[in-house]
Order: sequence, then structure tokens, then C-alpha cells
Amino acid sequence: MRKKLKHILKDRRGFSFPLVVAVALALVLILCGISEYLRLCIIASGVRDAVQSAVVATVTDNYSNVYHGIREGYSGGYRPSGSSWVGSVSTGDIYGRLDRNLGLTNESGAHVKEADGAEEFKISGLSVTIQNAPLAPSNPANSPVFAADATIQLEVPVSFGGKTLSPMHATLKVRAKYMPVF
Repeated sequence: MRKKLKHILKDRRGFSFPLVVAVALALVLILCGISEYLRLCIIASGVRDAVQSAVVATVTDNYSNVYHGIREGYSGGYRPSGSSWVGSVSTGDIYGRLDRNLGLTNESGAHVKEADGAEEFKISGLSVTIQNAPLAPSNPANSPVFAADATIQLEVPVSFGGKTLSPMHATLKVRAKYMPVF
């Protein structure tokens, strides 16, 4: 087989021309598939980074609520209320931050990024869970810390060879927790 292929390629009568064209077209198709895959990976990575930034900002926004607990040796989101402590945490405005950072528009419950008049990606289903540290734990070293978990659905339209294929769906999960430095 190898000798036959070598013979075809060295033939000067033009028999190798269709083979060269077929190989070039196959390489173009493979490169198009790789570039589409890389585009999907870059979008997913960028959205995950933006969600992580928004969740970290939400945790940071809770700083004033967490500060009272840090003074007592743990990082719970509590505030004094009379002679006791009450839980005080906020999920913040993560969609608002994502809209500003990524340039999204709200369309019927989903936040859509458009580029050149076409939908580039869509995010929806944001779920934020704030885990508040326990108030006055018996062992602060092993107790849970103030943390925020966010889950969001990403949908990216996929096209290949001028055809629109079924979109890529991904669930992005991000976790940020508060760690006092001092």
C-alpha cells in the first residue's frame, strides 16, 4: 500500500492531483472541526470565569456582614441584633454583574450575548446557594466557612459547514468562599 501510494505521488502524469485535493479537503474539514471545538471551549471558559468573578464579588460584598463574625474568630455572615446575632447574607446581583461584564441582554428569561447580529451564547438557570458559617462553633478550625455556590446553564449554538447543528449545553458550577487573611 505504501509503495503504491508513493508511486502515485511520484507519477508525473497527473494521477496524484485528485489525491492531493482530497487530502487538502480532509485537512480543511479537520481544521474547521478543531476551530469550532476551540471556539466552544473559549466561550465556556470565558463565561465560567465571568460567573466566578461575579460570585467572588458577591462574597466580597458580604464582607461587612461577615466582619462581625471574624472579630469573634469565625467567618459567618451575622449581625448583632439587640443581645443576639441574626444571619445576614446576600446573594447579590450576579445576573446584573454578568450583563455588565459580558454585554448580555435579557430576552425572555435568558441572558443572551449577540455578535454580528447572531446569537453567540445564552445563559440561564442561575442558582446561588450561600453557605453561612455556623455561629460560635465549638471547633472553629474544622467548621464550615462562608461560601457561595453558583450553577448556571450555558447554551452555545454550533454550526459546521454552513449548517446549524444542535447547540452545546453545559452546566457551569462555581464555588467561592470567604477566607480571612488577617
